[in-house]
Amino acid sequence: MKLNKTKIVATVGPACSSKAMLKRLVAAGVDVFRINFSHSSYEKTKKIVKDIRSINKELKVHISVLGDLQGPKIRIGEVPQTQNLNAGDSLVFTTKNNTNTENNSSVYINYSSFASDVDVNEKILINDGKLILKVVHTNKKDAVKAKVIQGGVLESNKGVNLPNTKISMPALTKKDKEDVLFAIKNNFDWIALSFVRNKRDITVLQKIIDSNCDQKIPIIAKIEKPQAIENIDGIIKKADGIMVARGDLGIEIPSEEVPLNQKLLVTKAKKARKPVIIATQMMESMIHSLTPSRAEVNDVANSVMDGADAIMLSGETSVGENPVEVVNTIEKIISKVESSPLIKTPHDVPNLKSNRLMTKSVCFHATSIANEINASAICTLTNSGYTAWQISSWRPNALILVFTSNQKILSRLNLLWGVKCMLYNNFVSTDNTIEEVNKIAIKNKFIKSGDYVINLSAMPILKKGEVNTLRISKVE
Repeated sequence: MKLNKTKIVATVGPACSSKAMLKRLVAAGVDVFRINFSHSSYEKTKKIVKDIRSINKELKVHISVLGDLQGPKIRIGEVPQTQNLNAGDSLVFTTKNNTNTENNSSVYINYSSFASDVDVNEKILINDGKLILKVVHTNKKDAVKAKVIQGGVLESNKGVNLPNTKISMPALTKKDKEDVLFAIKNNFDWIALSFVRNKRDITVLQKIIDSNCDQKIPIIAKIEKPQAIENIDGIIKKADGIMVARGDLGIEIPSEEVPLNQKLLVTKAKKARKPVIIATQMMESMIHSLTPSRAEVNDVANSVMDGADAIMLSGETSVGENPVEVVNTIEKIISKVESSPLIKTPHDVPNLKSNRLMTKSVCFHATSIANEINASAICTLTNSGYTAWQISSWRPNALILVFTSNQKILSRLNLLWGVKCMLYNNFVSTDNTIEEVNKIAIKNKFIKSGDYVINLSAMPILKKGEVNTLRISKVE
């Protein structure tokens, strides 16, 4: 059994959409499957989710399903013929469709308020920054003239990034809203919101979920715009977790700023007790190769040492030639690095103003004691999953074993750093329950005879209230 604490998120795509391949990826170490709504039909996604739930039953695991919304992606339209643009050339962007000329002097852009939102000297990046242009004129209505700064090939339907522009597009497109309802109907565990700019964007999504779902679906805010970094404190407070989406982020801000921003975002998320995922180009070379580059190995290792909850694979598993080998490789890197003393754990005490101070305090001291006595596991009984989030955020050396009767949260908690979940219904008395969960932990080979275990529970145990009890056990 793999006991790595940093979780692995794998994107599902043509290379791994069969049940057999999904099963192989789980065996290799995948904890969460990401469904990218940009490239997935509902019919195929239904089958994939059904297969994942079936694998959970067969292998007695709790693999999470994460739905990733496309967001308001800006693209250019059809170009009659590809054209090499050179530095100094001019190009007109128009919001009037079907107006491309034969010589490609103008191109359609699907952003209706583009001309009114941009200003002179702002940059326009096309195809992941391969083409760079600068605005020289806008009529503030439907046309923008730009000058080519970095030339390249102009192709149809390529993505557009506007790093200097305050975009007025809504946080959720019509398609996103449809995808959210689909995710709710099919019991997705997490929903990721793309191109978040501020906390209001998250509120919009939260309202849709609350209006259509009788249970909470946590929201991951994808950080990929400069505005998100500027408003990060409000975003982290409102969201349930964040994703450092380095693809678009590395285009929107100078590439040399990405590493330090990654560390900043991870630190802020850990202090807020929110999970954080590092994404994009973790093992890009392994899409076509069996071996990663040394730079990629270091990138993954540094993400683990930064304290990320999870590492996300995109094209590596969705369209790559070696999805299982990629997961095996990243699992080995995580396993090697997690024993390093270079991994720093947050040591700040819980917020005294919190309305759940008692639980936070118990969890904080549980992790401190566990590290002090070298406990093998922290076992917690929970109904909401709150203690799992708290303990995970302290990054203890011990495994975090979560026992719950709430089946709905089992797979959701699987994203959290260091957390292993088990369904447990036999709440009788505190002593009997603690003895029983310890036996279950032994049976599953999480702990062994002679190990120290920290047990957390709520007394009286049958009320399933706020955690208020900490007990140290030595396993017989």
